[in-house]
Amino acid sequence: MRRSTADQEPGLAWEQRLAAAWSRLDALPAPQFRALIDALAAELPPDSAVAAFERAGAFDSTGRPDRAVPLYRLALERGVEGVRRRRAKIQLASSLRNLGRPEEGVALLSPELDAESDELDDAVRAFLGLCLADTGREREALALALGALAPHLPRYQRSLRHYARGLNAPAAS
Repeated sequence: MRRSTADQEPGLAWEQRLAAAWSRLDALPAPQFRALIDALAAELPPDSAVAAFERAGAFDSTGRPDRAVPLYRLALERGVEGVRRRRAKIQLASSLRNLGRPEEGVALLSPELDAESDELDDAVRAFLGLCLADTGREREALALALGALAPHLPRYQRSLRHYARGLNAPAAS
């Protein structure tokens, strides 16, 4: 019998050890870092969406997007939830872009613009913008970037939002 996704969620102690491992990303050689994350992922059930996601992130963060893509897809297929689900889509889109497949990244992230708002909204826009730029849609990419930046400015928010909308408007003839 397959466990429910809730049964596969790691506990707080595991999440803390995971955070400590990720804090060592830049201090360890890539193979050693991946082995550290893999050991933590191995503590979870064999069909864990979280384990697939974390392994994907380890490959992705150490320059192996080719190995990350199938694991991100597996995490999504297995029903990774919460913030990890949105992170998986962002990171998968970035990996696809790095592999020369930005159109797939656009298709993956475009629906995320209409998703329930959270702390990853600007990341969605940033990575979607990169994918759009790589497909030759630079004006749309710039509009996304300006729209994401506008709320963070102490002034000129209204003007910047207006200019961002104008970038996506059809050109006058």
